[in-house]
Amino acid sequence: MQSLEHPQTSMETRKDRMAHEYVPKLHDYVIWHHNKTTEEGWVYYAGDEHISIEVGVKEKPICDLTAHHKHRKNHILLVCQNYYWHELEYVKCRKDFWDCEQQ
Repeated sequence: MQSLEHPQTSMETRKDRMAHEYVPKLHDYVIWHHNKTTEEGWVYYAGDEHISIEVGVKEKPICDLTAHHKHRKNHILLVCQNYYWHELEYVKCRKDFWDCEQQ
């Protein structure tokens, strides 16, 4: 007898992700619902015990040190420990740091 269930596909849906505990990954865009506030941004670093969420970017002042340097931005990061990951909401992901989509 043949199963009536749909065959497994390689694409994971949002419903599939929400059926399991969310583990944030590099380049995910997340909303953190914490202490009656929300912060959102790109996961800039993902480790086993914490992640950093990029909540803002500012231009560095131009000086002798930064004038010809390719890293001319200050990244404003928020640390989220793994025991708060249940408060994270996955929104979307990007390919890499240089993905053209702007937020």
